[in-house]
Amino acid sequence: MGFIIGIGSLLISSCGKGPESDQPVKHESDKKAEQNLLVNGHWITEQNGQVMLNPQTSGLVKWRDGLLTLSDRSADITQRLRLRSIIADKALLNGPDFPMVLSEGLKSSCFAPYISNNPDLESLVVDPDDDKVFYIVTEDGSYAEPMPQVCQQKYLNSGSTQYPTLLVRLELQSNNTVLMTHARPIQFTADMQIGDFPNDGVEALAFGQNRTLYLGVEKDSQKQARILSLTMNDEFWQTDEFAEVTQFSLKLPAFESGNHPINGMDYYQTPDGREFLLAAARNDETLWVVDLSGKKETVIVPMTFFAEVQAANQECGNYEAMDNASIEGVAVIGDTLWLINDPWKAMYLNNVKCEQNRPHYEMFAPLLFSVPIQAKWFD
Repeated sequence: MGFIIGIGSLLISSCGKGPESDQPVKHESDKKAEQNLLVNGHWITEQNGQVMLNPQTSGLVKWRDGLLTLSDRSADITQRLRLRSIIADKALLNGPDFPMVLSEGLKSSCFAPYISNNPDLESLVVDPDDDKVFYIVTEDGSYAEPMPQVCQQKYLNSGSTQYPTLLVRLELQSNNTVLMTHARPIQFTADMQIGDFPNDGVEALAFGQNRTLYLGVEKDSQKQARILSLTMNDEFWQTDEFAEVTQFSLKLPAFESGNHPINGMDYYQTPDGREFLLAAARNDETLWVVDLSGKKETVIVPMTFFAEVQAANQECGNYEAMDNASIEGVAVIGDTLWLINDPWKAMYLNNVKCEQNRPHYEMFAPLLFSVPIQAKWFD
């Protein structure tokens, strides 16, 4: 049901392209040729000029004058349990880092052993009313130490995985730590048919209007990506009971086979006030433009990603086409869409064409991409 959009003259010719993915179920009227938007990326570097070491990036969000990023549990130990700030137009980590610390109030929580011991963190948003407050979501808890029996009984019916998905509140402190102040499990109702997929859960968060938090799920029991919501009101953190999400009508793509997960997204409002989510479908190297009114079919924008070559020569130009970028973070700043990739350890070395970039790929270094937001996506 997705509508695949062409991007004018930005048609790829002989540039490299990754394996073709399963095609979505389309209406007969969807006859436009598939053309790919070409997107250039820059290696994210530390202050000393070295590329960022294996962050296994899991989130990206606009914050103050730049971007913040987050890593998951499979990252290098130096990247875990911290937020890192990026100067967007320089793809430069500008510091300071913001390490996460468990608050005294959370140490007695059922979830304390998990969230304090290298949890699987996915996605990151900033509170729309207080930029010192952030929210993250956990995914795979299958490896976590079992909760005490009383806790297991309390959180038995998550509607998805045995160890529930958690929303965690963070608050920036004057010493540049971010305090984990609250944690609350998410509950899916049985009729949502989310299924029990510990490593294919909530991967994307985005705030819309009126403190509506949208949650992107990689796949449900029918192997389809989902977008759900909840309202984070003033009373939200006054309890540690389940927070029940809501489903609503969206015209998302439907696929007959394969895995087509949402792995990152952000909210965008057009100049005339229409509301959309811009979501990255990691496996397909596509951007989904999702109409939040539920009236329009989702527009699918196919993309081909290019990595910069920092020492170009006759064999390699300034950029090389990537076999797989695996986008995991999406952030809107004005009319620019920023994307960050999660170096996919099983596939990342397939990107090597120019030997100059081999060391970066071997370090599982990420790239930061940007593309102008185009009005035609919302037509």
